[in-house]
Amino acid sequence: MTTIDCRYTGDLHCEAVHGPSGRSLQTDAPTDHDGLGESFSPTDLLATSLGTCVLTIMGITAKRRQWDIRGASARVEKIMTQQGPRKIERLRVHAHLPEHCSDEQRRLLMRMAEDCPVKRNLEEALTIELLWN
Repeated sequence: MTTIDCRYTGDLHCEAVHGPSGRSLQTDAPTDHDGLGESFSPTDLLATSLGTCVLTIMGITAKRRQWDIRGASARVEKIMTQQGPRKIERLRVHAHLPEHCSDEQRRLLMRMAEDCPVKRNLEEALTIELLWN
């Protein structure tokens, strides 16, 4: 079990400390929701979790096969609802694999990315598009 200690620091800012490493990050409310947008918002972190999970799962797959996928990337677009309760409506992930990856490597890495734990946890709650460049 991992713990993350979160603390409200005022002015819509929070700090979260990762228990195992002691590293911290700060959040701020977005500008369209009374914040200053000075850092990641909580929903930005959810989008970030998806993008980094996709890359991490591909990295684990590549490491186990001694493949080098340095330079793989994911750009996540977070689309919020415009009406009704404020929530994330859609996450669109633009994923990119390095040019040197073979077709076989690409097929496996793409399949593994589709099954990342964050995606599995979110896909019933919102629309996730995983697009490959």
